Amino acid sequence: MCTAVTYQKRHFYFGRTLDYDVHYGEAVTFTPRQFCLKYRHLPENGSHYAMLGMAHVANGYPLYYDAMNEHGLAMAGLNFVGFATYGKPQQGKDNVAVFELIPWILSQCADLPQTKALLERLNLTDDAFSDALPPASLHWILADRTGAVTVEATENGLHIYDNPIGVLTNSPTFPEHLFHLNDFMQLSAGEPENRFCPGIDLRPYSRGMGAMGLPGDLSSRSRFVRAAFGKLNSVSGEAEAEHVHQFFHILGTVAQIRGCCRLSDGSYEVTQYTGCCDTDTGIYYYTTYENSRIIGVDMRREDLDGCDLVSYPLEKSEQFRIQN
Repeated sequence: MCTAVTYQKRHFYFGRTLDYDVHYGEAVTFTPRQFCLKYRHLPENGSHYAMLGMAHVANGYPLYYDAMNEHGLAMAGLNFVGFATYGKPQQGKDNVAVFELIPWILSQCADLPQTKALLERLNLTDDAFSDALPPASLHWILADRTGAVTVEATENGLHIYDNPIGVLTNSPTFPEHLFHLNDFMQLSAGEPENRFCPGIDLRPYSRGMGAMGLPGDLSSRSRFVRAAFGKLNSVSGEAEAEHVHQFFHILGTVAQIRGCCRLSDGSYEVTQYTGCCDTDTGIYYYTTYENSRIIGVDMRREDLDGCDLVSYPLEKSEQFRIQN
């Protein structure tokens, strides 16, 4: 299970949590402009936009979970189990395997309008990367500072939804998540008013009671509501550091604690990492479950015109500082 959000301040921020019971050696991975991107059904691309994000590199290929490109377009794939449906290649379509979708889009689209035009020709295929890595059941959020869209391939076709909330979690479908927000329109960041019975002396006895009813469980429907409430009511200052910290605080409201989500095999799902793309500076920030220090990798410090992948293993050891 995962949660993705966008956050617009002076800079545009995009990121997600990855909630799972295991990790696959993911690392912050930079793909330069001259790295040859090979596809199963399309011509290879050896000259394209550079991108940076979280990926598992297998056989020299970046399997991105989330990433941004040098122009500020960002994208993430989240689990969509029980709904995602892929098919075989179709004539007259851009046939793209699921694991290719993020680099295919970010390598050639500079903004959201270009992305929407490209998606009109898309057909997602059920090609496996390898015998050990079958196609994942995913849906995607794509965003830049002009807006966001959600992409879902279900049994009745490919759907591209405008995402006015800038939030995505997991199943069910995005329209169902959006409709569910109607149940919480009474919530507020302010103090509640007595609308129950004006003739009775009812008054708040605690701060934060305007948000009573905000769901606190770990289900994808509840995380969607909680992340949307946190993001849409968030206030931060003008400094870059304040915005980045605020972004991690927003996603902290949906983070998973070891022990609270037990799976059938006895393992536990936790927030393996939280990532934040500052699409203006090209810096990818992250924390891990074991290390709450915010660490960054700067795309602009890499050779944008290089031809080799560059990966930075996640720093998972917490550094404690005793003040006295």
